[in-house]
Amino acid sequence: MPFALYMLALAVFVMGTSEFMLAGLLPAIATDLDIPVGTAGLLTSAFAVGMVIGAPLMAAFARRWPPRVTLSVCLLVFAGSHVIGALTPAFSVLLTTRALSALANAGFLAVALSTAATLVPADRKGRALAILLSGTTIATVAGVPAGALLGTAMGWRATFWTIAILCVPALIGVIRGITDDAGRSATSASSPDLGAELRQLTAPRLILTMALGALINGATFAAFTFLAPVVTEKAGLAEGWVSVALVMFGLGSFLGVTIAGRLSDRRPGLVLAIGGPLLLAGWIALAAVASHPVALLALVLVQGLLAFGVGSTLITLVLYSASGAPTMGGSYATSALNLGAAVGPVLGAVGLATGSGLLAPVWIAAALTAAALVIMLLARHSLTRATAEAD
Repeated sequence: MPFALYMLALAVFVMGTSEFMLAGLLPAIATDLDIPVGTAGLLTSAFAVGMVIGAPLMAAFARRWPPRVTLSVCLLVFAGSHVIGALTPAFSVLLTTRALSALANAGFLAVALSTAATLVPADRKGRALAILLSGTTIATVAGVPAGALLGTAMGWRATFWTIAILCVPALIGVIRGITDDAGRSATSASSPDLGAELRQLTAPRLILTMALGALINGATFAAFTFLAPVVTEKAGLAEGWVSVALVMFGLGSFLGVTIAGRLSDRRPGLVLAIGGPLLLAGWIALAAVASHPVALLALVLVQGLLAFGVGSTLITLVLYSASGAPTMGGSYATSALNLGAAVGPVLGAVGLATGSGLLAPVWIAAALTAAALVIMLLARHSLTRATAEAD
């Protein structure tokens, strides 16, 4: 595989680590900037909002730009935003840098996905995309807990500096390994025009699968964003155990994506029918046993598996439902995921602000999951047709 492909995967790993690492850093950021933990959670929402806006925007326009230039600029903006974030004493500035980082992240992914497939022979495109996207999975398993450990040992600002530094080898790899013609083949003359692809957003089945994906991911981020205080205050564990909890969640997410990846193309209905109710039961159980460390850590692993298994299956259905939008379908899936990632932490913060206790975000996760299950039940006929197409 080309060296440039691994540099793209490194960038995706760095960006994925940046997106998820705040779950273990929120208490430290809140203390340093003298703000409530719930307010600090808005940093996660700011990143998600930037991804929601940036994904379709860059998908629509990035194909007109030289890929090497676009990828390089996105990496520079991403790195620069983290440098500013590491230096600023103002929460408002930090919040702005998170939104800018997300826009750069969305732009990078929009171009990297099409570029990766052009770096290898036609019969190896699947492997190339798997290597690229493995960056996100590795981020949840290794990058996020490593960032939490570094933040615990040297402060949260050191984690931001590390993210910025890791962008340098990725940038060098992009400059040396990507040509300005790479990725151009992703947009062919036979592809629908942009207006036709945007009109796909009015299709009821696409709206349904996007809404379900947003609800499940919103539930995941509502609980995941505020996991650190649950581990340290509710379960009474030392701060170092936050990293352990993040590792458990990351391992669960890896297992969930791996298992669902084998089933979502063939039996998506089965994944949703079994995984959805289990996911709801898991959030309720987690809230019930949060004060018991062993049970809490075990359920964090299970919920990572179920949340990413169900969520990735729904996003697969989004792609099937958006088959008439070959260049924009991926951005629709990304927007659905990040809409949930934006709303979930806000709802979690609201729950904390109302004085409902540290477990309020977990109960909100349960409520969002229950809403998704009700919609699945009410729209089961349309959803059945979507899963039949996937089958």
